[in-house]
Amino acid sequence: MDNQTASLSGVKPRLGFWDIWNMSFGFLGIQFGFALQNANVSRIFETLGGETSNLAVYWLAAPVTGLIVQPIIGYLSDRTWHPRFGRRRPYFMVGAVLATLALFVMPNSPSLYFAIGVLWIMDSSINISMEPFRAFVGDMLPSSQRTTGFATQSFFIGVGAVVASLLPWVFTNWLGVSNVAPEGVIPPSVKWSFYAGAAMFFTAVFWTVFRTREYSPEQLAAFSENHEQENHFAAGPQTAEEFSSFGNKQIRTGAILIALGAVLVWLLSRASVEQEVYILAGGIVVFGLLQVLAGILQQGGRSQGGFVTIMNDFRTMPATMRQLAVVQFFSWFALFAMWIYTTAAVTSTVFGSNDPTTEAYNNGADWVSVCFAVYNGIAALVAFLLPVIAKRTSRKMTHIISLLLGAAGLVSIFFVENPQLLLVSMIGIGFAWASILSMPYAILTGSLPSDKMGYYMGVFNFFIVIPQIVAASILGFLLRHFFAGNAIYAMAIGGASFVIAAIFTLFVHDKDDVALQGAD
Repeated sequence: MDNQTASLSGVKPRLGFWDIWNMSFGFLGIQFGFALQNANVSRIFETLGGETSNLAVYWLAAPVTGLIVQPIIGYLSDRTWHPRFGRRRPYFMVGAVLATLALFVMPNSPSLYFAIGVLWIMDSSINISMEPFRAFVGDMLPSSQRTTGFATQSFFIGVGAVVASLLPWVFTNWLGVSNVAPEGVIPPSVKWSFYAGAAMFFTAVFWTVFRTREYSPEQLAAFSENHEQENHFAAGPQTAEEFSSFGNKQIRTGAILIALGAVLVWLLSRASVEQEVYILAGGIVVFGLLQVLAGILQQGGRSQGGFVTIMNDFRTMPATMRQLAVVQFFSWFALFAMWIYTTAAVTSTVFGSNDPTTEAYNNGADWVSVCFAVYNGIAALVAFLLPVIAKRTSRKMTHIISLLLGAAGLVSIFFVENPQLLLVSMIGIGFAWASILSMPYAILTGSLPSDKMGYYMGVFNFFIVIPQIVAASILGFLLRHFFAGNAIYAMAIGGASFVIAAIFTLFVHDKDDVALQGAD
């Protein structure tokens, strides 16, 4: 069935291999940006004088920005249409240009706080490109191909991360570029890695922009599959009376959250804890204030603005999304524990140095990049295995198995003394990473209305960002007060978090899992 016939019949057409390949190729570049960030930013911070115990706080700029940017970009992309560049692709382009510039600037940061600011800009820019890519799969693929679509994205994420994570090691060991620099200076190998990543980011994203086309709003509205999803969606208020009633509930909820946050701040001040722990309480207060503001606007008859729509849709998110939110929270908490603390854990425990000016530290940091490349390589290899396992079992069971393998991998790092054995630990982490990047999104997409796909994909990223904020708020506190500042214990905490995520996956409802029986 060709696309025109499919559109006329109201059936979303199945796309060919190269169509899915081209629409996912931009993720290769996006992951170059994320992999360089994840594997090297802590190293940059420490080189510029940052304390290991404060690494989680330095990373806060990125998730706080993402919390704001992602739903806004999703909301706007749902309402965008350009005859040539479509619905999502304008955001791919803008994000790619900004992220490319940030990747060039980051390794030339003259100071710690300048680098933190660049991380803020870089992470926001990458998210501008990345967030619409998730909705892109929901727009373009029928339910029977979505697992394959997200698995293809996982493949490119894995490949991109392998190459990007290896770049500092490759520049040093193959091209003879030094990985050591004077105190306070970023090593040349890291600089050239970021330059190469910037070029790849731009090229890959623009490949997708110019090699794909999108359905018009009229075509999307005609697909029967989208009507079925909208019928399962719990709509928000529609009349003036409903908006007013909804606003009353938001005001009450917001007042409770403000009071809760204020009490938490008071308790923390009495306990004289570190400042970063206050971030969590402050976030509760801010969210409460936003709820109150949305409620007041609706009571005053101002119910059609973007802010009110965003706040209302957040409260009426589908049940499947709420269930997956808990799974995502614990999954990404584990990942952030790994990304923030693996360099400090491995360099101090396995290589015996926590001094960024020493050769031992930099060799350990390079080896962490190799380890990250390995788990991403495993993720790329198993990306297309996961849909096969899901077809024989279910998407839920596939995700549970992968998360438990990830838990085993993280916990095993705690016991490793030989650097080579860290590569074995990366196998389980690779399975978890591949599944986290595909299965929750494949499950979620079937429960979302087509006209809110981008927004809800942006909101779904809250449950990536929030665990990072929580990790930044409490991991440093836990390590300092309970584990004598030893970063290796963050690996064990991450492993336990993966196990909790696997348990909560059991309670997720996958509405169209049956569609896998005909999937590619």
